[in-house]
Amino acid sequence: MKKEYRVKKEREFQKVFDEGRSVANRMFVIYWLPKEAAEHFRVGISVGKKIGNAVHRNRLKRLIRQCLHEVQKDLPENVDFLVIARPNAKNLSYNEVKTNLNHVLKLAGLL
Repeated sequence: MKKEYRVKKEREFQKVFDEGRSVANRMFVIYWLPKEAAEHFRVGISVGKKIGNAVHRNRLKRLIRQCLHEVQKDLPENVDFLVIARPNAKNLSYNEVKTNLNHVLKLAGLL
């Protein structure tokens, strides 16, 4: 996923947390904030230290990015959203990540 598709700065993360809406399932929490004019959506991924060491956290982030890349065309253009992994997501396979992420995105109304 290209850098322009990512929420990177702390103040951008904080704005989505403070002003956005949220929905969750057992594995992921999604915060989203609609924005005015935008060329494409932006996503921030947060995987905490409760997930495990850097190897496990980076693996989970790669899986989340790949799942989002596959549904990229179905996501709305005018939204910033954050994907936060819960500790239960630690040992998920790719298909389980994809299923759970799609489920929470549908709950949020983003898919």
